[in-house]
Amino acid sequence: MMANCDLALLEIIKNGFEAVADEMAIILMRTAHSPIVRDAMDFSTALCDPQGQNIAQGLTTPMHLGSFFDAMQNLITQYEGDIRDGDVFIGNDPYIASGQHLPDIYVIKPIFHSGVLCGWAATIAHHVDVGGLVPGSNSLSSTSIHQEGLRLPFLKLLREGVVDTAIQAIIAANVRTPELVLGDIAAQCAAVQAGDRGLHDMLRRYGVENLASYTTALHDYAEKLSRTAIVNIADGIYVFEDHIDGLGDAGEPVLFRLRLEVKGDEVTADWTGTSAQVAGGINAPLSFCKSNVYAALRSVMGTDVPNCHGYTRPIHVVAPEGTVLNCTYPAACGGRGITGYRIVDCVFGALASCLPDKVAADGAGGSTLPSFSGRQQGKTFVFSECVMGVWGATSAHDGQEGVPHMASNQANVPIEVIEADYPLRIEQYGIAPDTAGAGRNRGGFGIVRDYRILQDDVYFGVRSDKVRFPPHGLAGGREGAPTSNILVTAGQERTLPAMPLEPIMLNTGDIYRHVMAGGGGYGSPYEREPSRVLEDVLDGTITVAHALEEYGVVLTKGMEVDGPATHAMRRTLREKTDADCQ
Repeated sequence: MMANCDLALLEIIKNGFEAVADEMAIILMRTAHSPIVRDAMDFSTALCDPQGQNIAQGLTTPMHLGSFFDAMQNLITQYEGDIRDGDVFIGNDPYIASGQHLPDIYVIKPIFHSGVLCGWAATIAHHVDVGGLVPGSNSLSSTSIHQEGLRLPFLKLLREGVVDTAIQAIIAANVRTPELVLGDIAAQCAAVQAGDRGLHDMLRRYGVENLASYTTALHDYAEKLSRTAIVNIADGIYVFEDHIDGLGDAGEPVLFRLRLEVKGDEVTADWTGTSAQVAGGINAPLSFCKSNVYAALRSVMGTDVPNCHGYTRPIHVVAPEGTVLNCTYPAACGGRGITGYRIVDCVFGALASCLPDKVAADGAGGSTLPSFSGRQQGKTFVFSECVMGVWGATSAHDGQEGVPHMASNQANVPIEVIEADYPLRIEQYGIAPDTAGAGRNRGGFGIVRDYRILQDDVYFGVRSDKVRFPPHGLAGGREGAPTSNILVTAGQERTLPAMPLEPIMLNTGDIYRHVMAGGGGYGSPYEREPSRVLEDVLDGTITVAHALEEYGVVLTKGMEVDGPATHAMRRTLREKTDADCQ
């Protein structure tokens, strides 16, 4: 960090950058057209320096943000010598634009001041459809990127302020919902224009050279704080394994194997031994793997660490080519979000032994992504949402419900929006009893959501997880209940795998019911205060039988804790548990 840096001014400039990135996020959300961007908030914004390094991140989706750097390096290299004031770039492809998956489209604007490139305003948004095999473009059965939709290298959507209508026409011709997609791209353009205005205000206030010096100082300061946080983790090698259920009814589980080495003020996440890339749409490019490792480690650092590229410098990621975490062309990536969630969960699992008070037990494994499509009033509709969310317990408190996975920071689409715009009715939305993993602090309860179909010939697909591998507990806490996906047709129930591959067509009256996994518990269930167990029973979130079986709490007919009987029951259950472990 520069010797004459004014720390007070550095803090002011850092907050100024963050305010610009947040304003971009607010404008994108308020002007977006599709529910998945406007309501579910599946997008991100960033302000970058001239070299394409993040200097601020909007309060949006963490799993997106660490990948901006690779995309920016691709763009800057491709257009070296041909970057002009008024240009706006667009791209999405994992292999030719360092993208994440095809529905995530980057819109990026260079920011010039007095003819000098001073930074970049960058956005990424998950678009409701980009073509391909299935509506929503999240095909799990795709075996090639060419089956997943429209591939865009970085192109100039605006050339010195003039829109390239040919690019707009190509996009419109290749997607199922052109009005929504072009509307969301326009929202991204509005957001990057706001980023341009915001950085210009700061350039006028502080001067080009001075702001550049403080930007360098910000990266160095973030690196220093990041290294300090890593030093506070005991040196060692921490290993953890986790799984994704696998594709289809009998799909092979996908193994994630992490060797997290902390050495001094640096950390290496080595994924050697992780499953090879699969013939399905859950593979992740390396930039996405790195982004999720950065997000997980940033979450256990102090809140004072700036969210800029500098904090990533001491973090190293090793993911062998050809694995599900560093896929090679032409592997399919459409459903790669579930892979990102598992990366974060593995990092937390590895850190649990050395930072037990900073990580939670396993949660629901990320968002569930149902998609519905059909024809309505002469047009194709596509509705997708990211259903959130349940956390595991921590050493300090119970797990939470109705919250996003740490890597996503997204939201469930309001019922009123769904029912007003689509032939769907949400008939149940609430907490599923007896789903939380038991513990001294219990996990969060699973979320249940029922969708009734209101017309014939509706396509349905879903990406979920944690059916075969429920959320694990920590420090003696128990697993949460597994996920379930149920179709009810003509009164008959059919259980689906976590990620069905075959096309599913639904008709009027059919119901899709999703019960999200419950969070894992923390600590022994027999250490939970009986009064807290009773409170859950009175709230209707656990049953009397569950209180007895999982916590050893005996309740009277008058719904009071029977203290002596509870003490005796817990002693018996502890003895049984000890015997089973021998």
